[in-house]
Amino acid sequence: MRLSPKTMSLIYFLLGSVFTYMAVQSAEDTVWNFMTILLAFFATIDFGVGIRMLILHFKLKQKNK
Repeated sequence: MRLSPKTMSLIYFLLGSVFTYMAVQSAEDTVWNFMTILLAFFATIDFGVGIRMLILHFKLKQKNK
């Protein structure tokens, strides 16, 4: 069973939110430590892939009409 791009975008947005939350929690004195930047990087990647999946969903939906 394959997941639709809409479902995958929701999963990626949730993962991006979790990574953002973890990055905010890991920032102690400054945000310029390695773990915070790494978590923010992963969150950025997840949000980007989520947006791409949403765009793909709308393109497929438009194509099927």
